[in-house]
Amino acid sequence: MNRRPALLALSCLLGLAATAAHAQDYPTRPITIVVPYAPGGTTDILGRAFALSIGKQLKQSVIVENKAGAGGTLSILDMRMAKPDGYRLALIPVSVFRQPYVQKVQYDPIGDLTYIASFSAYDFILGVAANSPYKTLQDVVADAKKNPDGVDYGTPGRNTGNHVAGALLAKAAGVKLTHVPFKGDSEAINSLLAGHIKTAILTNGILNFMEAGKVRALAVAADKRPEAFAKIPTFKEAGFDVVIPSPLGLAGPKGLPQPIVEKLDAAVKAALEDPAVKKTMATYGVRSDYRDHKAYAEFARKTFASEKEIVTGLGLGE
Repeated sequence: MNRRPALLALSCLLGLAATAAHAQDYPTRPITIVVPYAPGGTTDILGRAFALSIGKQLKQSVIVENKAGAGGTLSILDMRMAKPDGYRLALIPVSVFRQPYVQKVQYDPIGDLTYIASFSAYDFILGVAANSPYKTLQDVVADAKKNPDGVDYGTPGRNTGNHVAGALLAKAAGVKLTHVPFKGDSEAINSLLAGHIKTAILTNGILNFMEAGKVRALAVAADKRPEAFAKIPTFKEAGFDVVIPSPLGLAGPKGLPQPIVEKLDAAVKAALEDPAVKKTMATYGVRSDYRDHKAYAEFARKTFASEKEIVTGLGLGE
């Protein structure tokens, strides 16, 4: 009698039982979340608020590790080397779906990740220093028409949503804008305030600088004015069709066990109701944008497919 099939079946059952037991006990040690931007920016601050809240719910420490550069894609590269045990996770910006179309990358945004949940949406705001001569978006465009090489804009990296917003604006306005990439929002803001660049397209971290009177926002790349930027016209209102959706979410390496995914998904959803997280989101004008693990995985598939057309149309990566 051949016992190999029976032994194989038993081995599979034991493996499933071990996985279930592991997920039931998870987490038993600290968890690390990789943030693909420099410390001090909106993503970092938001990531730390969520890490603290998730840690309280799971009764375990959650540590944030910053890996800035490569257009926000270093978190997914990190996941390719991580064990699928739930102890090393990553924040995933939309740029990970765009990067494979602009250059050769060492990751697959669909096959290399297990999507857990999205929780927030950024806005992209074009801003200038308070002492800038630019009072409106039309002023920026008019100057770019007069001085084809004279207007630049800083962003937290090449091929980020910020960069795409600038490229879309240049195309829609028929002007040349010089892109200046930094490692994060904080670097771009500091350069803007120091007068090294004329404009910057930033995420919600710009709000504090607006309220302090250091930065003037000229336009926001949303389909309608977000509550936090209700006094700022959209690019569309200013006459330029520039709308950039940008949800941020949590993911793990491929093969993350479903029970762990569901436990983390529930923790992310609960974090959105945490008063401390709500306060952080309100402070930076970040909107909640929750998708469960199934909806987030579907969003990833659709977005990865659609980004090719955007990249081709803008000529990014050339």
